[in-house]
Amino acid sequence: MHMADALVSPAVAGTMYVCSAAAMTYSMKKVHLEVDTKKVPVMGVMGAFVFAAQMINFSIPGTGSSGHLCGGMMLSAILGPFAGFLTMIGVLLVQCLLFADGGLLALGANIWNMAFYGCFIGGMVIWRFMMKRSMSKKKIAIASILGCVLTLQLGAFSVTLETLASKITELPFAVFVGTMQPIHLAIGLVEGLITTAVLCFIYDARPELLWMYEEKEDGKLSYKGTVGVLAGAAVVIGGLFSLAASSNPDGLEWSMKKVSGSTELASSGIFYQIAHKIQAFTAILPDYSFKGSEAVAGTSFSGIIGGIIVAVVCLAVCFLIRFFKKGKVKNCE
Repeated sequence: MHMADALVSPAVAGTMYVCSAAAMTYSMKKVHLEVDTKKVPVMGVMGAFVFAAQMINFSIPGTGSSGHLCGGMMLSAILGPFAGFLTMIGVLLVQCLLFADGGLLALGANIWNMAFYGCFIGGMVIWRFMMKRSMSKKKIAIASILGCVLTLQLGAFSVTLETLASKITELPFAVFVGTMQPIHLAIGLVEGLITTAVLCFIYDARPELLWMYEEKEDGKLSYKGTVGVLAGAAVVIGGLFSLAASSNPDGLEWSMKKVSGSTELASSGIFYQIAHKIQAFTAILPDYSFKGSEAVAGTSFSGIIGGIIVAVVCLAVCFLIRFFKKGKVKNCE
């Protein structure tokens, strides 16, 4: 559901940047990371994991379309909605700037559509309600599937509203909604199953890594072992499994082609030109490949190096928050 710049007008893009920035600022204020917190490395590793997982487009049988994990629900179930949201921003920012995945002008909209709903509706509302009294694999499965389905429906609907507000006449609202919602229902179901599998693994391996887990049962793996498995999975998924990703258009592109006959729309104007020039300069691995080359090594390299960069960005955010928090504590003293 990475929107291209042509799908949003500058006014709508600016509005969504403001909305996403407000949610980001609030999240940074709410995230209270202790100096020795165990969530710091988990935030980096899970950011890399979600980045790698998003590279794998899975086919939706009988449609000619594909989908990929969004990850907001998964991240918020592990890190909490605020840290999860910041991690998702790190993933989307790296995808946009280094890989030209999603437009720079549309980045605010993409953060809102793909991160806000997953973290704040899926995590803050559904996960929090389901795990209020106790946690079990059954509850994890229900929360994961329900959360992913609902939040992808909200994200897909937001895309159609943003194109409507942007007056994209090639995508008539009623027809576009009727195409976007069903395909993202199927994608949400698959994401729910993937999210269930990952969260159930963590529940067995090291349950205290899950947000709102309050019991005192030991897991099957150590903390380092669990984080190590997730880190290793991110490398394997990004470097190897990404090569098997479906070549079918994703849900958004598929819907656009059904409605307008094309997966790309034309755009013109100074704001689009500026955004394109900036992204052309920063995108060192456009479309997750080496420039001017279709070698599969480019995809593997992108999956691994992208995951590392996302992890570094997420860790940098953690340390910045900790730095300013320590500064405020000293000033109070």
